[in-house]
Amino acid sequence: MPPELHFYGTRSTWRDVADAARTTINKEAGEGEPSSAWKKRILLAEHSPIRQLVFRWKWVGLKSWVSVHLVRHKFGIDHFVSTQRSDRTGVDRNAARQDAPVCHECVANAQAIMNISRKRLCQQASPETREAWKMVVEALRKTEPELAACCVPECVYRGFCPEFRSCGYVRTADFERALAAYRGGAKDN
Repeated sequence: MPPELHFYGTRSTWRDVADAARTTINKEAGEGEPSSAWKKRILLAEHSPIRQLVFRWKWVGLKSWVSVHLVRHKFGIDHFVSTQRSDRTGVDRNAARQDAPVCHECVANAQAIMNISRKRLCQQASPETREAWKMVVEALRKTEPELAACCVPECVYRGFCPEFRSCGYVRTADFERALAAYRGGAKDN
């Protein structure tokens, strides 16, 4: 059975990001919501103020081994995974299967979410891990479409496949479309 995702959203705003960006260039805080084009540009530029956007979610019923894949990401993200300790659960931890369901809660900034996407949306990631991560990206798409548009696999981000064994996606028309869509937010000054 697939895990269930509870997406709690963000406590910060794009105004916080814009004000932090203005601080970095010695300007006073502004007013109003930044445009969608500005959001996409600052995300693509990966400037430090994007770390102001912090999101929280929880998977319920995530396979333990999938949780292990995700907990390997450590910069800009905190993980809270339900224990399998025998003294807390009453179940022999050594007898637990690797697919035993766990609850896995995360708090992560926009930079971390984009970084994790590069690895976990890759066709070389396990299908179960990729599906769990896609749940997060799809939840983001509903409220933060600019951020979701920047959540791409490594090959789209780089424009080529850096893996030792490519899945071949970079030689497809779908890859070219994904690359064009990703780069669509980058406009020369």
